[in-house]
Amino acid sequence: MEVQSIVCIFAPIELLNSMKNTTSFLLLFCFFLLNSCSDGGFKPIDLVFAPSDDISLGNQLHEEILANPEEYPLLSEAEHGPAIAYLQGMCDKLIATGELEYADEFNYKVHIIDADVLNAFAAPGGKMYFYTGLINFLEKEDDLMGVMGHEIAHADRRHSVKQMIENYGVQWLLSAALGEQQGAVEAVLANIAGTGAALKFSRNDESEADEYSVTYLAETPYRCDGASIFFQKLDSAGLTSGVPEFLSTHPNPENRVIDIQAKAAELGCNTTYYAPATYDEFKAMLP
Repeated sequence: MEVQSIVCIFAPIELLNSMKNTTSFLLLFCFFLLNSCSDGGFKPIDLVFAPSDDISLGNQLHEEILANPEEYPLLSEAEHGPAIAYLQGMCDKLIATGELEYADEFNYKVHIIDADVLNAFAAPGGKMYFYTGLINFLEKEDDLMGVMGHEIAHADRRHSVKQMIENYGVQWLLSAALGEQQGAVEAVLANIAGTGAALKFSRNDESEADEYSVTYLAETPYRCDGASIFFQKLDSAGLTSGVPEFLSTHPNPENRVIDIQAKAAELGCNTTYYAPATYDEFKAMLP
């Protein structure tokens, strides 16, 4: 939704904190916040939860991941530096398209989790996590780029932050970003990583992430509808149930393929494989 004009009060965070018990104010402000958006220029969400707060929360989530190697067995830079660098190179191509709102503010750093799981997730502030199971499942680099574009969009459009504000309120989220909310980081991580239910992205968020994936890839040599090929592969393998939310049912995979391909047709972007042979070499670097 494009907002032509917005009238607002520029309230500093300190003022919002002092008014944390004023329920009606917070509800009114959150309603304004979550129902206003801007493609460039003024961003209402920045008034109460700045991009630096996304980064702070994302850093805390990463520390929680590092503290739980059994659940999140990250590949180390020391042992698997070339593989991580390859994946980062893919990410950098999407960041360089100039299509991201927070390309300069966020740290779009990729990480690989060594587990046979079909999943990927993005933390606020740009850190992203890809499971080896997902990477090995995908035959072409274009398909993984489609998924990566989807995850970048979740971070860049700040979907998880908006969802948490809607669910828990501004004050709770600010406290979480400052490390003052007991158990908040663990709860946020469980939901973002797909092991919880409270922060499932809305239908609109998922559709928007799919759409932006096409937009990002349209500015690269890769097929811009790579995400749709991924969903088709899931369907042909009979894996459209019992997998993470972003992969399957919200909205229906068949509808997502149609919508992604429609966006590609609208943009008139390339839908033939780029498929660099180095992708197989990349997968061979994985454990």
